[in-house]
Amino acid sequence: MNDLAHQTPEGDPQLDWKDGGIPVSTRFDDPYFSLAGGLAETRHVFLAGNDLPARLVPGFHVAELGFGTGLNLLALAQIATVPIRMTSFEAYPMGVAQLEQAHAAFPELAHLAAQLRAEWGQSRMQVGQVLVEVVLGDVAVTLPDWTGRADAWFLDGFSPAKNPQMWSDTIMVQVGQHTALGGSFATYTAAGHVRRALQQAGFTVDRRPGFGSKRHMSVGCMPTGT
Repeated sequence: MNDLAHQTPEGDPQLDWKDGGIPVSTRFDDPYFSLAGGLAETRHVFLAGNDLPARLVPGFHVAELGFGTGLNLLALAQIATVPIRMTSFEAYPMGVAQLEQAHAAFPELAHLAAQLRAEWGQSRMQVGQVLVEVVLGDVAVTLPDWTGRADAWFLDGFSPAKNPQMWSDTIMVQVGQHTALGGSFATYTAAGHVRRALQQAGFTVDRRPGFGSKRHMSVGCMPTGT
């Protein structure tokens, strides 16, 4: 794994800051979290969408496309009461100072955020009950090489309209192949081509009310075959 603590020009996240505290990717022209409340959106979409924390058991494995500010990790760590794992795929990691600026928007997560920043750059990091690994690089390369299988996926790349490569049929197939039987996914998008790609990848896909101004989001499950 590359050293997260040292950014390279090709891995620079290229940030602007809205209202001083909300990071916006100038590469994809998209904010890292909802302007209407990032933590509330994470809880609605990724936690409730995957029926968490009810499903959490020791060793439960969450995988994520798009680590970003680490907000989803922090929200997960806040509710996890047993040891679990998380693997997150990220092409453009933030530096510690950028993470600190983003984390200031979520004071109730301050203790967990400080844990994350203190370990940033390690191959594996402990945040609360979550042992996390951030896999750096192009997900089209890193995800096929991953040997794990997730019990739940947080599909949180930038908007499909802004970052279509992250939501391609090929990537969604890889998500399906790296999902345990009975595993789930949740994502804020209800774009038709994403839903169809996830269905082709083997998931049963449902639409639910979205967060804030978003009418819909998507959730799904990998059938157990029984």
